[in-house]
Amino acid sequence: MSRKKRIRQILWIIVAVVMLVLTGCSDKKEPEDKVLRVGVVTYTSDDPFINALADELKENLKSMETKDMKIMVSIKNGDDDQQDQDEIVEEMIDAGCDVLCVNLVDRTAPSRIIRLAKQNDIPVLFFNREPVWEDLTQWEDLYYVGCDAEQSGIMQGETAAEYICSHPEVDRNQDGKIQYVLLEGEAGHQDAISRTDYSVKTLIEQGIHLEKLSYQFADWNRGQAENRMNRLISQYEDSIELIISNNDEMALGAVAAYQKAGYEQDKWPVIFGIDGLDDALEAVKSGKMQGTVYNDKEDQAMQMAKLAVEVFKGEDTNRKQLKAGRYYVSQYQQVDSSNVDEFFKR
Repeated sequence: MSRKKRIRQILWIIVAVVMLVLTGCSDKKEPEDKVLRVGVVTYTSDDPFINALADELKENLKSMETKDMKIMVSIKNGDDDQQDQDEIVEEMIDAGCDVLCVNLVDRTAPSRIIRLAKQNDIPVLFFNREPVWEDLTQWEDLYYVGCDAEQSGIMQGETAAEYICSHPEVDRNQDGKIQYVLLEGEAGHQDAISRTDYSVKTLIEQGIHLEKLSYQFADWNRGQAENRMNRLISQYEDSIELIISNNDEMALGAVAAYQKAGYEQDKWPVIFGIDGLDDALEAVKSGKMQGTVYNDKEDQAMQMAKLAVEVFKGEDTNRKQLKAGRYYVSQYQQVDSSNVDEFFKR
């Protein structure tokens, strides 16, 4: 082989190597399609409101996909066990999750989740069950989306008071007092405490004289509430004039108890819930319940979806609007027979 031919071959080899190197660098710099992986972990699979919110969140996130960004959503639940929820979060992080949305089993025990998220630089959007302020300020990429439970209690009390004032027949024994039962969600839960305190306080402030017959914990659950009410109906018969429930599921449990006990509907106590579940809206429309308070899951799910995309992209348009840089507080809305049809449209 001539010297010129050897030089030409060497030059071609050099060019080929340079092209390979340049192509490799170019491949690394060329932006690939982004994939946002969102892990959603709820406290249980048995809460219809939380399930509806999580489904709404998934739909909103999928609608935000673009030609440059695919969004994958995984929804799991902690089976009402904080340790199980912690392990699920760890698995999601190991699987490459980019943003976590967590509905805590125990709002006072987010430490392990926060530690894992911080170590792996994964933002966390807590929702529905608010961590205490000291926990939420442990790291800059922790947020909370939810409602003000105090507002829901006040609205429930106002709705009940307005109904009682315009329907004196609620006081069936005409003793000037309303005998009531309260179905409370969960011992120590901040929403249950606030809803209970402020609904009763508001009723009293509105001039309604109350006599408490019983408080019953039913863990936000329709079946448990039905069982509690079965016993109370046997005990008090038709003496119960008002049922205040921390959520619609338990209110609907009370409805089921009276149906099964064989009482005519005009002999039922008046029943008020919170959340605005479809079944509860139907019950308000049919007169089986007299009111509820709409917990705007559509608004909360949309804000969570926007925040998840924003923190992934490193933007701060919506984050600038957050209260104290961390909170999005959605507004409750009162529902009774006069406006219930408006909420079916959602």
